[in-house]
Amino acid sequence: MPGTPTDPATRRQPADPLPLLTDPLPSPTDLLLPTARGRAAVPPPTATTERSLPARAALLLLAVTALAGSLTAAVRIGTADVSWTDLARVLGARLGLDVRPPPPLTDSLVWDLRLPRALMAALVGAALAVCGTVLQAVTRNALADPYLLGVSSGASTGAVTVIVLGVGAHALGTTGGALAGALLAFGLLLLLLRRTGPDSTRIVLTGVVVGQLFTALTSLVLMASADADTTRAVTHWLLGSMAPARWDTVLACATVTPPGLLLAWLGSNALDGLAFGADTAASLGIGVRRTRTLLLVVTAVLTAVAVATVGAIGFVGLIVPHAVRFLVGPAHRVLLPYAALAGAVFLVWTDTVARVAFAPREVPVGVITALLGVPLFLLVLRRRGEL
Repeated sequence: MPGTPTDPATRRQPADPLPLLTDPLPSPTDLLLPTARGRAAVPPPTATTERSLPARAALLLLAVTALAGSLTAAVRIGTADVSWTDLARVLGARLGLDVRPPPPLTDSLVWDLRLPRALMAALVGAALAVCGTVLQAVTRNALADPYLLGVSSGASTGAVTVIVLGVGAHALGTTGGALAGALLAFGLLLLLLRRTGPDSTRIVLTGVVVGQLFTALTSLVLMASADADTTRAVTHWLLGSMAPARWDTVLACATVTPPGLLLAWLGSNALDGLAFGADTAASLGIGVRRTRTLLLVVTAVLTAVAVATVGAIGFVGLIVPHAVRFLVGPAHRVLLPYAALAGAVFLVWTDTVARVAFAPREVPVGVITALLGVPLFLLVLRRRGEL
């Protein structure tokens, strides 16, 4: 009616440009309970969802058990199999228990090589799966994956610059160079989005532009190397491999990944709103501009750390969210934890296959994820009725 005041919580709000990182961002509490006059961004659970809680709890227990079993199998399986007794002796000795010490070769094989590698695969798989889930909601694009923002291409440029040209080799190393390149690419993305606006289409298009720019720079740097061994090493890194995983890199990844996953989960309600569009999210009281920025920062940092440590591994962040969404539904409060567990299990097993299938040669894990990912993604599309 004329003269009737409009409720600011339900007023249609135009999309604002992305703020710089110096602008105030929402706290995790704001993301968990985005309020407009105290209203949550999604309706409370209904009786139907309450009845599904036992089934979800059983599925969660199954997923955790599958992850524990996958890690154990990955440590035991290889060109030299490790028995249950030797595995228990290695872990017991390392934990300071009163057990008979294992043979030094077995101890080094399990503790220095296989266990860090399996844990790194679990951390990276969880991070990539959650990043893909978040970006599919933020951009409302079913084909979005962690590399949509151009972070992977920037990391590749940084790593190749260190490997081929030796720039910052002593100060940064390959991992540091990759991380610097990834953050540079994301900084450029934020700069471009601030000028053009933050809607989902522009995020996708700008990410593609940034990715293509750094891909071209990577090719240009590779042309400066005529060394076949260097080119082979770069190609192996670009395809992704868990072989460099050691306890220091696992610790670095474990320092960043769990807090990033927690922040993404705290934004579950906001992601539910953003999946229906910016206008709907704004009408539910979500600060679209600031929330989207924080979620993009979280996904960029998680992706940057993952790519910097093990290289670019495709399809994990694309197929896992779709498969898990088909099993547990679209509510991100439930979807994100299952996506993290499924991504961890998927990458642990694909890395194990990459390590043993063509022994004694090792195939980059990115090749295995692509070979498995294409038919799995086609199956998901068929089940969704989109193929």
